[in-house]
Amino acid sequence: MKNIQLKVCGMKHNLLEVTALQPDYVGFIFYEGSPRNFEGDIPLLPSEVKKVGVFVNATISEILSKAKQFQLDVIQLHGDETHSFCEELANSEEISCEIWKVFGIKDTFDFSVLKEYEPHVSAFLFDTKGKEKGGNGYTFNWSVLKKYPSEKPFVLSGGIGLDEVEQLLEILKTDLPIFTIDVNSKFEDKPGLKNTKQLQQFINKLNTIQSNL
Repeated sequence: MKNIQLKVCGMKHNLLEVTALQPDYVGFIFYEGSPRNFEGDIPLLPSEVKKVGVFVNATISEILSKAKQFQLDVIQLHGDETHSFCEELANSEEISCEIWKVFGIKDTFDFSVLKEYEPHVSAFLFDTKGKEKGGNGYTFNWSVLKKYPSEKPFVLSGGIGLDEVEQLLEILKTDLPIFTIDVNSKFEDKPGLKNTKQLQQFINKLNTIQSNL
């Protein structure tokens, strides 16, 4: 049985209601260009729920400051960050966060670009390439991932909702090193406000999928 984890990203309004559902990760977007840009304080969360900070072309100092302020467990880089940027961040002695590097996919992708990043990140995250930096609300062509050449674990993201459960079942049956499913806009009543009833339905379906793998 695979242990597929769940990340609920774009948290802003009903954080405690969402964490009561016990996702593995909750994501906070620190990017002013996003309608889900997080400002304010993060209340005390259950210890088993990890905090992911999402950054888009921020500076090293900005990232380190947020990571320390909010005691982040994971730094998710959603911009045009280079492999040398990731290396510098990974070598920082100020924090001990995992680093996930995001790449957008639509119908094709050149996986060779990942090789230089591999030594400096904990995981990759594949999202739908679209107008927005995340939260576009539709999936990319998952068949592209059949050519994934690495053993580095990755997060599957981009427009995943209740209607994608059958597709999820099929891709999770493969040998691809998917370790986390990332959901966001398909479970919102408005940006940053999650529909916990729908999220619970999805969690139940994800648990059923895992029991059949």
